[in-house]
Amino acid sequence: MAQSKRHNFIVIDDSRLDSFIAEKVIRNTGACDDLVSFLDATMALEFLTSGSTEHKPQTVILVDIQMPVMNGFQFVEAFEELPESITANYAVFVISSSINEADLDRVHNYACVRQFLNKPLNSNVLGALLQQL
Repeated sequence: MAQSKRHNFIVIDDSRLDSFIAEKVIRNTGACDDLVSFLDATMALEFLTSGSTEHKPQTVILVDIQMPVMNGFQFVEAFEELPESITANYAVFVISSSINEADLDRVHNYACVRQFLNKPLNSNVLGALLQQL
């Protein structure tokens, strides 16, 4: 699945297996310039807000909902509070195995979230996601 446009990716998921699967699918697209993974959403938020971080354009964030310490909803809420000079560089997608209707409804309340994706990530879903960007 060769893409002409290349993207940077951030995967935020406390499951090492799900992170591994997402990373593998992303790298196999041929559309990946850079990929950073976090098992903890607080570390990802620190990465985004640190003064040393270069905010690369075309960065896709895939964030899991159910995580300890800071869950995906808390991450998204904190992300939406960041300055537009930071948030404008990112496209946020929530990824989860949750089938809870309340979770699905809640995702739609966040302006920065582009779409809810089901786990595990696969090449067809990622390809469709990249077509939107």
